[in-house]
Amino acid sequence: MQQSTELHRDLVLVGGGHSHALALRMLAMQPLAGLRVTLISPAAHTPYSGMLPGLIAGHYAFEETHIDLSRLCQWAGARFITGEVCAIDPGSRSLSLVDRPAVSYDLLSLDIGSQPDIESVPGAAEYGTPVKPVAGLWQRWCALEQRLAAATAQGPHRIAVVGGGAGSVELALAMAHRLGDRAQLALWCGAPEILQGYNRFARRSVVETLKRAGIALQVDARVTRVEQGLLHTNDGRSGAFDELFWCTAAAAAPWVKASGLATDERGFLAVNAQLQSTADERVFAAGDIATMIADPRPKAGVYAVRQAPVLAHNLRAALLGKPLESYKPQRRFLSLLSLGDKRATADRAVFSASGTWVWHWKDRIDRAFMRRFSELPRAMNEVRPEPLPELRGEEDSMACGGCGAKVGADTLGLVLTELARQFPGHCAPGSEDAVSVPAAGAAQLVQSLDILREMVSDQWIMGRIAANHALSDLYARAARPVSALAAVTLPFASERILQRDLQQLLAGAVHEFSRVDCVLNGGHSLQGSELQIGFAVNGVPADADGKLLSKQGVRAGDQLILTKPLGTGALFAAHMRGLADGRDIHAALLSMLTSNARAGELALRHEASACTDVTGFGLLGHLLEMLGAGHGATLYAAALPLLGGTEDALKAGAAGSMAPANRAAHAASFSVQSGVDDALADIVFDAQTSGGLLISLPASRAAALLEDLLASGYHASAIVGEVGDAGASEVTLARSP
Repeated sequence: MQQSTELHRDLVLVGGGHSHALALRMLAMQPLAGLRVTLISPAAHTPYSGMLPGLIAGHYAFEETHIDLSRLCQWAGARFITGEVCAIDPGSRSLSLVDRPAVSYDLLSLDIGSQPDIESVPGAAEYGTPVKPVAGLWQRWCALEQRLAAATAQGPHRIAVVGGGAGSVELALAMAHRLGDRAQLALWCGAPEILQGYNRFARRSVVETLKRAGIALQVDARVTRVEQGLLHTNDGRSGAFDELFWCTAAAAAPWVKASGLATDERGFLAVNAQLQSTADERVFAAGDIATMIADPRPKAGVYAVRQAPVLAHNLRAALLGKPLESYKPQRRFLSLLSLGDKRATADRAVFSASGTWVWHWKDRIDRAFMRRFSELPRAMNEVRPEPLPELRGEEDSMACGGCGAKVGADTLGLVLTELARQFPGHCAPGSEDAVSVPAAGAAQLVQSLDILREMVSDQWIMGRIAANHALSDLYARAARPVSALAAVTLPFASERILQRDLQQLLAGAVHEFSRVDCVLNGGHSLQGSELQIGFAVNGVPADADGKLLSKQGVRAGDQLILTKPLGTGALFAAHMRGLADGRDIHAALLSMLTSNARAGELALRHEASACTDVTGFGLLGHLLEMLGAGHGATLYAAALPLLGGTEDALKAGAAGSMAPANRAAHAASFSVQSGVDDALADIVFDAQTSGGLLISLPASRAAALLEDLLASGYHASAIVGEVGDAGASEVTLARSP
C-alpha cells in the first residue's frame, strides 16, 4: 500500500449503500492526488436491495447479491474501516464510532439508508426483527432457517410481516416460496390497501399472488402493541406469531438529528439539490438518509442509484473548488417487484405487467448493476490523478506488507553469524526472537522487537495487529509484557493528517497493550514513503518461579501443536490483487487480533519442550529453527488449519512476497510425499503476521494441551505433526498421520 503523494485531505464515506458504492467506483476512475478516501461500513459486504428477495427465495447465491466493499476499496485505493458510526461532531469534523477511536474528516458523505420505525410501537423492538438495515437481514434470515430446521413442534411456523410497501410484499412472497408448507405467513398493513402509489392493475396482480401463496393479507390493520407471540391492531384485531418481521415506514438513525445538522421532521438529513447539507457545506448525503427539502421524494433505492453520479461529481468538485451539479429526480420511475417465484410485476404510471418475462427483465438489470463491482477494471495504476489545489503533484510498487516484508532468514542469519565472529561478545547469532537480558531487580528481562509494513488501510486495526505481533514473541517464551516503545514511519502528509494517523495507530496499539497491563512509554516517529509500525517490547517471566519457554529443546516423539490457522500472507497478497473475498479478509484480521498470551501460559503449564510463534519465515522456517541440526519432523497436510480462501489464493498464484525467500532458504530441508496437494505444500512457506504458536511437547501431554487450547478460544488449534528421531535433518509433509 505504498503511497505516491503527500496526503492533505480526508474524504469519509459513511455507509456502503448503492450511492456510495457507485460513487467510490467513479471517484477511483478520476482520482485526486493528495486525497484519502475512507469508507466506513459495519460489514465487509453490503447487499443490493433489488436482489435480496431473490436471495431469500433461493434464486441467488450470497456472492451474486452482495457488493464486496473490502475488495472494492482495495481496488479503488481507499481506506476501509469496519465500524459503526454513532455520532457526528460537525464543529470538530469528527465521527464517533462504537468501540474504537473517532475518525476525522475534511469532507463527509452519508449513505446509511433507513430503518423501520420499530421504536414507536410498544413491544415491537423487543419481539420483532427489523428488516432494515438490510445488511443484517440475511444473517437474521439464516438464523430463522436454522431454528426451523431444528424445530420439533408440529404444524407450520407462524410468520408475521408488518408493512404494506414493496419491501414487505417482496419479503413475504420470498419467504413463502422458500419455506413452502413449513410456514404460515400473514402480512399486516395499516393502510386501506397495500402498495400505496402503485397503479390498480399492479396492485391487483400482487394481491392475487399473495392469495395463491397462502399469505393472509390484513389491511386497515395498524399494529399498536406487540406482546410475546401476539400483535394487536388499532381496531381490536390480534394475530399470533412465532416470528415477527417489521417493515414499516422508514425512520432515520437518531444520531443524525442529534448532530445538530438540519433534518426534516422525521430526522433525515436535509440536503439541497446538490445533495449537500443545508446547514454544513462540508457534509453531503444520498439515498434514504437524505431528504431533498425543495423536492422530497419517496425512500426508494432507484433514487440512490441515480444520485450516485451527481454525488461523485459534487464531492470531487467541492474538493477542487469547482461548481456543483444539481440532482433532478425523475417524477416517475419503473418499479419491478419480485413475486417470490421467478415472476415479477412491473409498474410505471398506468403501465403494468406481470409474468416470468418481467422477472427475467428485472434479473438482467440487477445482474448488470452487480457486474460493475464484480468485474472491476484492472488498469487503475495507469490513471493519472488530478492534484488537489494545494498540491503541485508528485510522482512516486506495490509490495505486500506485514511479515511478507521481512528480510529472508538466510540473509539475516548469515549477517549475524559474520558479525558475531567479528565482534565476539557484542553480537549474538542466537535464534531466539525474544531474548533474556540481565536486569537490575529482576531475575530476567525478556526483550523483543518487531516491525511491520502497512498491510491494512485501517490504522487502528494496523496498530492492534502490530502490537499483538510484537507481543507474540514474549508469549512464545511465556513472558508477561510490562513495557513497550513504538517505532513509527508515517507516509508523507500534512501535519493534520499525520496527527490523525498517528492517533489511530497508537490508539489501536494501546488498546491491545492495556488488555495485558503493558505500558507504552513513548517511542520515535518519522516520515517516509510508506507506513511502518513496530514495537520494542519488554517482559518478565509470567511464572512465579521464573520459568520461561525456549525455541530449542524439542525431543524425539514430541507432537507439534499449532494454535492459529495459516494463510495471512497468501490472503493479503490476493487482497492486494483484488482476488480475495472480504469475508475471508475479515476472518484473517480476527485471527491476527487474537492474542497468544493464553496459549503461551498453557504451553508452559503443560511443560512444553519448545515453543515459537509462526511469523515471517513461515511454518517451515520456524519449525526448522526449533529443530536445529539435531532433529527432523513430519507435518500432516490434512491437519494444517487454514484460513478460509487460503487454498484459492495459493492456487491463483497469490503468494506473499516473503514466500520465494522462504522457499529458497529451506527447500533443501523439505520434502513432500506423493498425494499432497501443491497448495498445501506451498502453505508451509507462507509468511504469517501475528500467527499462532507452534508448540512441541511429549505425546502423552498433547491431547490435554489441545483440549485446553480449544476451551480457551483457539478454535483452529490442531496437532499438525511430530518430531522425528535425533539425527534426522529434514521436514517431511505427509498427507495424514
